[in-house]
Amino acid sequence: MIDKELLDILACPSCKGDVELKDEKIVCLKCGKKYPIKDGIPIMLIDEAE
Repeated sequence: MIDKELLDILACPSCKGDVELKDEKIVCLKCGKKYPIKDGIPIMLIDEAE
């Protein structure tokens, strides 16, 4: 599980939009990209986004 404080400081690397946790992925509220979480670590790389 990702800490709420960490989610508050994370931003989408593509569009700099706010993100939220949804279905075990970090989802950008602005552009909709979904970033995976592997072993409890968010992988915030544009190339890894869905």
